[in-house]
Amino acid sequence: MNFQFADPWILLLALLLPLLLLVYHWRNGRQARPATLQYAATSLTRGLPRTWRTSLRPLLTGLRLLVVALILLALARPQIVQGRETIKGEGVEIALALDISGSMASLDFQPQNRLEAAKQVINDFVAERPYDKVGLVVFASEAFNQSPLTLDHTMLSRALAQVQLATDLGLDDGTAIGLGLANAANALANSEARSKVIILLTDGVNNSGQIDPLTAAEAAKALGIKVYTIGAARPGQVPVPVPGVFGGQQIVYQESVLDEETLRQVADITGGQYFRAEDTTGLQAIYDEINSLEKSQIEVQVYNHYTELAVWFLLPALLLLLAEMVLRHTLFRKLP
Repeated sequence: MNFQFADPWILLLALLLPLLLLVYHWRNGRQARPATLQYAATSLTRGLPRTWRTSLRPLLTGLRLLVVALILLALARPQIVQGRETIKGEGVEIALALDISGSMASLDFQPQNRLEAAKQVINDFVAERPYDKVGLVVFASEAFNQSPLTLDHTMLSRALAQVQLATDLGLDDGTAIGLGLANAANALANSEARSKVIILLTDGVNNSGQIDPLTAAEAAKALGIKVYTIGAARPGQVPVPVPGVFGGQQIVYQESVLDEETLRQVADITGGQYFRAEDTTGLQAIYDEINSLEKSQIEVQVYNHYTELAVWFLLPALLLLLAEMVLRHTLFRKLP
């Protein structure tokens, strides 16, 4: 539900109100000039107190200007717009599998580490797919369902914001790619959507868990799930924060190890694609490409209902105008 003016340009006429006020004072000034007839000296009345009628008479001008302002607001056609969407077709159901192992703390994705960069890009990706059910699985040495498949992307965004490194959560470190893939596939197992997709992001080598990544890929293929794999790591030596000897953190350089061959095979088995990201910009481009590859078959029809509010401005304007006219010819009447 939104409030709007159908003809907002009319409100520009409100700029003339100060001009009308100046014209009013100018006319009063001209009328205050001495008449041709001579009256008794007015100096005798200077010490007399002002009556309440004299003090409140300028309110008549204020009422008249308020009436004009209300009429202008009514002419601009204030409206309340209530939109209703009718959605036809179906979206893609997507399970996001995100590596939270300790190596995701590497600082090669400046100005953030790998995990924070991935969270930011994933959040943007989800925002671009309002009609798709999206779930989130995280994995290190074990895999956990962070969020079920849902259309409530606000809730999903909160769940994503709470994701931390396994080492910060006090979990055993490791990279169970096969287990993360299997959990993501299990989240889509009962889906009846025509298009089911897993987007798995990792920066390492499968070294934990009881499920081999290729075995998990075969299971995903049997369920009709396409897997896109992303290797998020810059090759060579990368800066990694580690606990310092005397407390705090220090930066050391470690070799970045990524099993690209396995990730490529997982994608090939399921009909997906493998991508390599070496910085945040590259990661964003990868999710943008996946976004373009997996289009939702959705037709959205929007119906708007308009409630006109002009009468709620015209009615007070009419009442104030009548009040001003009555006061001008009674309590504040001028004698000739």
